[in-house]
Amino acid sequence: QYKFRDLTIEELKNVNKTYPNFTFSMNTYTFKDGSQKDLLNFSGTIPVKYGNSYNIPIHLWILDSHPFAPPICFLKPTVNMGISVGKHVDAHGRIYLPYLQNWSHPKSTVVGLIKEMIAKFEEELPLYSLSSSDAARQSELLSYIAKITEGETDMKSKSKIGGGKTEGCFNKITIVGAGDLGIACVLAVAAKGAADKVVLLDLSESAAKGGTMDLEIFALPNVEISKDFSASADSKVVVLTVNSLGNSQTYLDVIQSNVDLFRGIIPAISHYSQNTVLLVASHPVEIMTYVSWKLSAFPRSRVIGVGANLDTERFQYILTNLLKAQMMAKDAWIIGEQGEDKVPAWTSCNVVANQTEAMAAHNSREKVANRAMEVLKGKGQRSWSVGLSVADLTDSILKDKRKVHSVSTLAKGCCNINSEVFLSLPCVLGTNGVIEIVKLEEDPLVQEKLQSSAGSIHDLQQQLKL
Repeated sequence: QYKFRDLTIEELKNVNKTYPNFTFSMNTYTFKDGSQKDLLNFSGTIPVKYGNSYNIPIHLWILDSHPFAPPICFLKPTVNMGISVGKHVDAHGRIYLPYLQNWSHPKSTVVGLIKEMIAKFEEELPLYSLSSSDAARQSELLSYIAKITEGETDMKSKSKIGGGKTEGCFNKITIVGAGDLGIACVLAVAAKGAADKVVLLDLSESAAKGGTMDLEIFALPNVEISKDFSASADSKVVVLTVNSLGNSQTYLDVIQSNVDLFRGIIPAISHYSQNTVLLVASHPVEIMTYVSWKLSAFPRSRVIGVGANLDTERFQYILTNLLKAQMMAKDAWIIGEQGEDKVPAWTSCNVVANQTEAMAAHNSREKVANRAMEVLKGKGQRSWSVGLSVADLTDSILKDKRKVHSVSTLAKGCCNINSEVFLSLPCVLGTNGVIEIVKLEEDPLVQEKLQSSAGSIHDLQQQLKL
């Protein structure tokens, strides 16, 4: 079925010669539109040096028009590995590289592609190892879920006691998207017990493709699964977790696919829940929060992204519990752009007697922060960990806690940023979303990094078709 069989076989011989550990097979590949095709594919590991040496597992699908069309490339993490989402890898492990975008036979080859893959992964490692603490947190979440099914949480007792409420008075949350992240959010929000009702809006094309079957089987209390946007009516918070699974080859194309997806979601959500707070967890969070704001026409205060909330909570935990710097932790935040460009910052400064002491205090804090950032660097963002972060944010909003979180908010006017971009900043959250942006300690280096992130995000936004 391969149109250029001899050319394909010759190239795969070269791959086998250069990377003898790869295994070849024919398997069925499912495209975005649901169509399927039997394709040649190979799996193996590529050597990557990132401080230490790592063997990164990959899986490449060879299209039947090869070598005139590039392969479709994925990471193939083991159960003990997590995916570090970045400019070259999405949450599903799909790999995007300039080499794929500029593919041109005979200049482009699979061996050349793998060499660029190694080079890019040496700049930004795409996988991380799950630690025992990650496993412990996941176990904790599962125990919470077990308690829910046994009726031991506040949420269960509230539903029994408050049975006479009308639905409009409920703390209702809708989660859009029934992928791994959406279901993790449902479980974490339900476990937190802040919501009287959780609606999972499953936009998958069929029940077989959705991830909701197990939820239906085990029937968590107060969780409703629907494919109808009207089920989201009168939600206090709507969480957006959907990401397009298109066949795009460039990072910009991936974002545009998500924008196209949101064009069919945000207006419907806004229609049924006109006073809701939109909480965006889709990737890339800064740009998709901006898109949600533009498409919804909501006030800036009611459109926020999950941003650096998870990283900040981890950062403060590391400072307090691992580095024993409790006093520093309460004023420490991770801000800016999610991913490699995140920045540590502070919201207050202790007054010291003289300039020498001030400099010593600054240097001490910087050393501790750098150590904490090194620990944080090894932590990826699994679906369940983001789900716990989403539950934390929705709890603050629904209960009007006025707690400070580092979330993506419109940054125009902060740190001399003049463009309409969303970046993570410490924000006081309440029933109506962002109540106040907390003033950061002035630091020229932090401002420079934020402005750099704002510039690159704005440039991408200018290329999108809204």
